[in-house]
This record gives sequence, C-alpha cells and structure tokens, in this order.
Amino acid sequence: MTKKLSATTAGRRAQEDNARQREQGFTLVEMLVVITIIGLIMGLIGPRVLNYLSESKVKAAKIQMQSFASALDLFNLDVGRFPSAAEGLTALVRQIPGSSAWNGPYLKGAAVPNDPWNHPYIYRAPGERGAYDIMSYGSDGQEGGSGAAADISLNTITSARND
Repeated sequence: MTKKLSATTAGRRAQEDNARQREQGFTLVEMLVVITIIGLIMGLIGPRVLNYLSESKVKAAKIQMQSFASALDLFNLDVGRFPSAAEGLTALVRQIPGSSAWNGPYLKGAAVPNDPWNHPYIYRAPGERGAYDIMSYGSDGQEGGSGAAADISLNTITSARND
C-alpha cells in the first residue's frame, strides 16, 4: 500500500510540474523562432502582395479611362464635338455654357473621379493619335516613369485590345 501511495504522489507531482510549466508561458527562444518565421513569410509574400496591388490600380485606371471614352462618345453624339482641352473631362459632368444640345451628365457623380493614385486624369484635345487623349501619370503623378509610375493612356488600352 505504501508503494501505491508513493506512486500516486509522484504522479500528482508530475502533473503539478506540467501545470506550472504551462502557466509560465513561452521562452525567449521560442518567441524569437516564431518572430523569425513570421518575418521570413512576410519577406517572401509581401512583395507579391504589393505587386498585385500595383497591377490592380493600373487595371482600375484603364477601366476608368474606357468609361471616360464611352462618355466622350455620348457627349460627341449629343453636342456634335468632343470637349475642348479647356473644357476638359468636366464637360462630362457639368453643362458647358452655350450648349443647348448637352444631355448629361455623362458620368455618375458630381465630379470627374481621380485616378487610383488620387491624381487628376490628363485630357488633351486634339490628341496625338485621335480626337483626344486621356492619360494617367501613374503612381508618381509625373510624366514618364516605369513600373507603377509608368504613364497609362487610352492609346495603350486601344492598341492592347487590337493585339
């Protein structure tokens, strides 16, 4: 009976020791290992996520420019011409003075939306290759650039569709 009692006592002590170890939490080495693993994962995945975000902004700009092109076509049908450079894309949401044929607004909202980087779109009339050009200067908001900062134009969209 004494042996049984001591075996039971030893079992209780082992359970108490395990419970104390669980209450103490993680060691510094365990925490450093977890932080290192998280850092490695973020280092591998982070750039890809940022690249997808950049690509989605370029796609959004192209879609918006296509929407502007459709609105400009409707404006042209109603008024008989495209907006001048001075009138700009604003002519799609506000009636231009002296035009009784204007039947807009041709875009939703009270103002022309900015590009995905919150810069205004560039409208040129006449354009280099047609009646007008619509451009976004990309993430940096300045002409030229490469990658996410590259210029996006309606001409690029049209030529990409025809390829």
